Amino acid sequence: MQKMLRPLLVLFTFLTLLTGVIYPLAVTGIGRVAFTRQVSGSLIMRDGRTVGSSLIGQSFQAPKYFWGRISATSPMPNNAAASSGSNWAPTNPALMDAVRARIDALKKADPQNTLPIPVDLVTGSASGLDPHLSPAAALYQVSRVARERRMDPVKLRELVLAQVEGPQWWVFGEPRVNVLMLNLALDRAQ
Repeated sequence: MQKMLRPLLVLFTFLTLLTGVIYPLAVTGIGRVAFTRQVSGSLIMRDGRTVGSSLIGQSFQAPKYFWGRISATSPMPNNAAASSGSNWAPTNPALMDAVRARIDALKKADPQNTLPIPVDLVTGSASGLDPHLSPAAALYQVSRVARERRMDPVKLRELVLAQVEGPQWWVFGEPRVNVLMLNLALDRAQ
């Protein structure tokens, strides 16, 4: 029995050190060298302080800012510790009520806007943390933001279009706009 127990304990200790200590330290070290920004959370700094992450959506409520997607995380919106969607089925009355409420809020905030409301402005992302909008959703909000900031809508539209990111590696995904980066660019432009 002792002949079998000793090799088992040695192997267990070796594998624990290899997979629980050495491998994570090696991967973290390589990441810190090769992907410094990503390993530290893709944090966005402004005036020496952290204002957010380019990977996690934030709730902007003021009409002078572009609004992102709805977040269903709890206990507060865009809670990175509780990534989740609402799990409401498309036929769920609660989802329909939430979509109607968001449409009403968008129309109330900008009653003169006659453009069709893009779907990503009235629905949440699967993770509840999506930092991006479609270019159409950002452009839909130009008239409201321009009016609130007393900006030329043409210049604001150009600012939005300058923030459009293409598909990842020119292949994966759709063009998108990071709402935090757009709002920071907006603050710098004024």
